[in-house]
Amino acid sequence: MDKQLRRKKIIELLGDLPDSSREISVEKVHEEVRDSFVVEELVLDLNGLELVPAYFARPLERKGKLPVILFNHSHGGQYHVGKTELITSSHYLQKPSYAKQLTELGYGVLCIDAWGFGERRGKSESEIFKEMLWKGQVMWGMMVFDSIRAIDYLLTRDDVDSSRIATVGMSMGGLMSWWLAALDERVTVCIDICGQVDASSLIKVRGLDHHGFYSYVPKLVKYFQTADIQECISPRPHLSVVGTYDRLTPYEGLCKIDEALTKCYEQEGYSKHWKMERYHCGHIETASMRNKVCSFLQNYL
Repeated sequence: MDKQLRRKKIIELLGDLPDSSREISVEKVHEEVRDSFVVEELVLDLNGLELVPAYFARPLERKGKLPVILFNHSHGGQYHVGKTELITSSHYLQKPSYAKQLTELGYGVLCIDAWGFGERRGKSESEIFKEMLWKGQVMWGMMVFDSIRAIDYLLTRDDVDSSRIATVGMSMGGLMSWWLAALDERVTVCIDICGQVDASSLIKVRGLDHHGFYSYVPKLVKYFQTADIQECISPRPHLSVVGTYDRLTPYEGLCKIDEALTKCYEQEGYSKHWKMERYHCGHIETASMRNKVCSFLQNYL
């Protein structure tokens, strides 16, 4: 199945999605200087169902259009955090925050609250999942939809270079990174941190309960394994940094994904554009991982 047909089928599995042709509206609630960067506090209408709070961080001094990164926040059971992770980091991410580090490198960064997180919390994840299921929606599909629409929003900004868009995330955010890059070719660079989950390997080690309801897509494994989806990213640059002791991403699955994507990128003549860096750690971002993430962005974005 070629990439376009594969994307079409994947999107079909994501349930009934909102109208993607609706105009996006934005309200700037607040703007302030924090340390070495500026933060815009925004409220976006991405899906026509509920408003989506967001942060956009940019360098204090900007010259021309910015390369921009859609930062996908993690889960960690920290429903109160959401997009704030971009600004404050977390206990499993390195310091400084990605907002500070990436803006100092000259990037703009957007992060939205996912369904049930940050300012969108109030209903539990399981409640959202069950309600959407009854309505013919898939929670992960709705989350991916918001991320795609977030890129639509970025392209409306006059300070964004539309040819230089990356996506980065940890854990649930890493999962979002490769799903988003696979489905949206406007993403030019993909980086996932501790977000490589091979479905068959997870089932084999009985690790399904390590992950929340949000990520389970009905019938997905009937048609696709993780590597099948990520092959849609090739030949665009894709870095994956993983922990070999991470129980959420079984090691056997990491090897399967790496083998498949290495072959895919080699066949397309872009072997240097795929890299899985493995570290002897658990479900955390190490200092070496952070350094690799920043270097990869500087090389390719």
